[in-house]
Amino acid sequence: MSRRAGKPPWVKVPTLGSLEAGRVRRILRRYGLSTVCNDALCPNRGHCYQRGTATFLLLGRLCTRGCLYCAIEGSDSPPPPDPGEPGRVAGAAADLSLSYVVLTSVTRDDLPDGGAEHFARTVEAVRSRLPGCLVEVLVPDFRGSRASLSRIGRASPTVFNHNLETVERLFAEVRPGASFRRSLEVLEAFGRLRPDIPLKSGLMLGLGESRKELMEALERLREAGVELLTMGQYLQPSERHWPVARYLHPDEFDDLRAAALGMGFRSVASGPLVRSSYHADLSFMEG
Repeated sequence: MSRRAGKPPWVKVPTLGSLEAGRVRRILRRYGLSTVCNDALCPNRGHCYQRGTATFLLLGRLCTRGCLYCAIEGSDSPPPPDPGEPGRVAGAAADLSLSYVVLTSVTRDDLPDGGAEHFARTVEAVRSRLPGCLVEVLVPDFRGSRASLSRIGRASPTVFNHNLETVERLFAEVRPGASFRRSLEVLEAFGRLRPDIPLKSGLMLGLGESRKELMEALERLREAGVELLTMGQYLQPSERHWPVARYLHPDEFDDLRAAALGMGFRSVASGPLVRSSYHADLSFMEG
């Protein structure tokens, strides 16, 4: 199915309505926080807000890379990290009464540690404010820095997530500045540092990958120790972004979920509107 034919009905974006969604937006504004829900134009923004949750976007709203699938704005010189952000995230999480917090960020190649210290301080701030709260981190590759991964490990997140995003053949075009091999090495290295913390990763489908290439990518993720997996439909943010090659039918996502479980993944969320942080709490409990 071509993009010109229009989106199929199964990728319809949910509404942003409901009183609960309004409450979430007010709390985020009060604390001056960014979310990947808004900045990355996530199709599940309304659904997650209605559940009373959001995925916090750390380290500003400008990314030092230019991935062709991503709606987040790029910049060679983003502002320095806000030292007050970890505390504000913790405050918002408390006001939202969250028991499972997902933290992600833009990529900050301009920072010596890629932002790892800021990530870790945010995990620690949330835990200090909400003892017992589960915290999942969805991190960039930190340019493969073992020191950065060690700092994240010392903060003891509940889940360590780093998205592979696509198959090896498409990586150089779709993710300039990133590396298929490095992403796998990041996952494997963190698994060695903290074997007690489950590894998670995700893929977008419909970028032009073949079934064979997808299965090979899943095998590589399993070899790296990944146990929790998400697979969702790529949706083109604008005309200047990478085009959608095809829209997968929900039945195909169900088939891929079964195949991934058969490969040994403990938890697999697979569907047109699935994203890395979509029902992350349920994925963790299932795994």
